[in-house]
Amino acid sequence: MADVFDQMIARIRKIIDAGLDADATMRVLEILEAPFVSKDILEKARLYSETLPKAEERPFTPTERFLHFLWDAFDKLPLCLIVPFSIPFRRLVAERLFAGCGRAFVCEENVRFNFGQFLTVGDNVFFNRGVFLDTKGGVTIGDSAALAEDVRIFTHGHDEASHMTRTYAPVRIGAYAKIYAGATLMPGVTVGEQALVASGAVVTHDVPPNMVAAGIPAKVIRERRTGGRSGEELEHIWLF
Repeated sequence: MADVFDQMIARIRKIIDAGLDADATMRVLEILEAPFVSKDILEKARLYSETLPKAEERPFTPTERFLHFLWDAFDKLPLCLIVPFSIPFRRLVAERLFAGCGRAFVCEENVRFNFGQFLTVGDNVFFNRGVFLDTKGGVTIGDSAALAEDVRIFTHGHDEASHMTRTYAPVRIGAYAKIYAGATLMPGVTVGEQALVASGAVVTHDVPPNMVAAGIPAKVIRERRTGGRSGEELEHIWLF
């Protein structure tokens, strides 16, 4: 089966790299064995993110729109559960949609973001199921960092006196950091290299490198127990 999946990925890559329009998107959906969607619908469709004020400042290109559509549509299909196909497929899309995508990106199902073009991930980055990334203000994730299940990252806020007044601030996660299940990072925070954010924490201030933050709001509680290891010695290996 691995050869079959490799061939499918190669066909999809060839279609996308030749130029992604409605016709090409329909051919990709056919390979994915998706339910029929007409060319007319694809050409006229607007995604939720395109209704947001940020899209007025930075409109989607047609290619970005179709890549976003394929990313979200894929998780409605049975093939999204087949790891030897789903991870390479998401990586293929990410490499063409994100602001930057390093090698060996691993992404599980139901990961959502509103503007992939404001998201940068390094090498060997891992996203587990249910991650939500509000990328309007920019999100940068360093090499070998991981987001566990249901992590939420926000990069914008609203004025209490007027919902239409918005502020944006980027979130940065350093190399070899890990954000554990259900944690929330608020706009403008930086999680330093090799830092850990505990499950359920709400991070409103920066977390220094090699430290562990926990609680609501999160506070630094101790140094990470690395056993004298650093970088690749920490064995941030996600899947075999």
